[in-house]
Amino acid sequence: MLKGVAVSPGVVVGRVYKVESILHATEPVTLAAPELVAPELERFDLALTRAGLELESMIQKVESQIGREEADIFRSHLGMVRDPSLRQKVYSLVQSQRVTAMTALQQVMMQYISRFEHFEQQDYFRERMADLRDVFGRIAADLQGLEQQKDPDELPDYGPDPIVIVAHEILPSQSMSLGDQPLGGIVTEIGGGTSHASILSRSRGIPAVTGLPTVSTDVANGDLIIVDGNEGIVLLHPDPETAAAYRKKQREFFDIKHRLVENRDLPAVSSDGTPVELLANINSVSDAETANHTGAAGVGLLRTEYLFLTHPDVPDEEEQYRYYREIVLAMKGKPITIRTLDVGGDKSVPYLGRRVEANPFMGWRSIRLAFEHPRLYETQIRAILRAGVHGRVAMLFPMVTTLEELRFLNRMVDHCKTALTNEGLEFGREVRTGVMIEVPAAAICIDSILRETQFISIGSNDLIQYLTAADRDNSKVSHLCEPLSPAVIRVLMMILDACKRSGMPVTLCGEMAAQPRSFLVLFGLGLRKFSMSPAFVPAIKSLLAHVSTAEAERFAHHVLQLKTSEEIRHYLSDRLHEVSADLEKFDIMA
Repeated sequence: MLKGVAVSPGVVVGRVYKVESILHATEPVTLAAPELVAPELERFDLALTRAGLELESMIQKVESQIGREEADIFRSHLGMVRDPSLRQKVYSLVQSQRVTAMTALQQVMMQYISRFEHFEQQDYFRERMADLRDVFGRIAADLQGLEQQKDPDELPDYGPDPIVIVAHEILPSQSMSLGDQPLGGIVTEIGGGTSHASILSRSRGIPAVTGLPTVSTDVANGDLIIVDGNEGIVLLHPDPETAAAYRKKQREFFDIKHRLVENRDLPAVSSDGTPVELLANINSVSDAETANHTGAAGVGLLRTEYLFLTHPDVPDEEEQYRYYREIVLAMKGKPITIRTLDVGGDKSVPYLGRRVEANPFMGWRSIRLAFEHPRLYETQIRAILRAGVHGRVAMLFPMVTTLEELRFLNRMVDHCKTALTNEGLEFGREVRTGVMIEVPAAAICIDSILRETQFISIGSNDLIQYLTAADRDNSKVSHLCEPLSPAVIRVLMMILDACKRSGMPVTLCGEMAAQPRSFLVLFGLGLRKFSMSPAFVPAIKSLLAHVSTAEAERFAHHVLQLKTSEEIRHYLSDRLHEVSADLEKFDIMA
């Protein structure tokens, strides 16, 4: 039994399928006959050529849309691809050891890593490692395409048991391609509650556990595995009796989940008739379709960074416009809030430059990039405004810290509207702009921010992290990132009270929204708009139907008198059990 971090509730008994990085160390693959060496070298040369052409195109696009300095990183990558010594090293290994070009490329990368490890400057090492992964990954991707192998994300058939993905981590590109696959669960070695694996698993409503450093080496493809996403437990090679007991839990969880979807056409109201808006957090068109299927009233958060993270280079205005338009149309007239680019921290795009930061989550990220790369953000704002012609669109600015930042962003929006008007391009003139409250400084100065924005969205994930000064993806301190802590509850109450006094619309779009115990408190504090992973909308709608406004207010009042997170958790666990014992299965109890 392995104990990790629970990030998506539920139980599954399934079969392991390991998704490995394209440059993950593997056993050497040898060529069956000497006459295969020459064709293998030709394939490697073709992969180098293709990678070089891709980089040339990227250099031109990044330089025109962002700047020459930002394009320089790809010039260095192009130099590495066309370095004769790289070609010579791979050639030598293929010829002398008769291995495939992919195996040779992996071995050459290990040589480079070993060399860089001897540098005393750790920052330099990290920067060069990032460049190496980009360059070697690009060549390897071309090699893999030339091999015409099956899609690495195409899942095998292991019989009646569902597939459980086991990986070191889930990359953005993998999370998008795996989004349409019939997964039963996800287990990763690294990552926390907001990793790509966590977002993918919650959007699909499947159990997931992260933070298990050795799990990839502990299992093989096809092994039986149990994932308990409520308790954060993974069981490897379970005996028949244990497997049978967890299969029973699995059936109970999915029976309830499938039954709850039947409420999608019912209104979201409390037992005494108080209406609530249950919105969806989405990444893609397929997520939008899921949101409609589960009965979401709209989209409270479209994460636009996934378009940038999975794009081969920087998406231009037309590409972004078409992407947003497709999602707006998929929501069939329901409201949709589009968050501007939120990269940095654990999500980086190489064309914005390499910056090694001691505290990346508190560093150069999100809208802070807009001051250095205004053209990048103006392009996105224009695309969002244009998509507003096709539906009820709002634009959300994340990571706002000061009123000066908000004013800068508002001026940028006004400038884009003027430019679109002068160019004769249609845009949504009713597109509202809002601020995501996730920095404590913004929460404390909420009254001044409310005077210069049109709506508020509370990003509880980051707000909790910054309030507690604890990295939510660091297993040593992630226990401090507790949504049911007295400090968090009080700050949320302060924000909600300020919005109520001013009549400002407010939504909470962090993971708290989908956790039944947290929902009871938030509803009791007066919150009436929640945005969550689409899969959890039916469960929260059912919970709402089982509780009255007065009950929830009483729960919240009592919680405000409690002194510790443990007291709050236990109290709300008891209340949730009283209100609806079935819905305990949709909360992370670890």
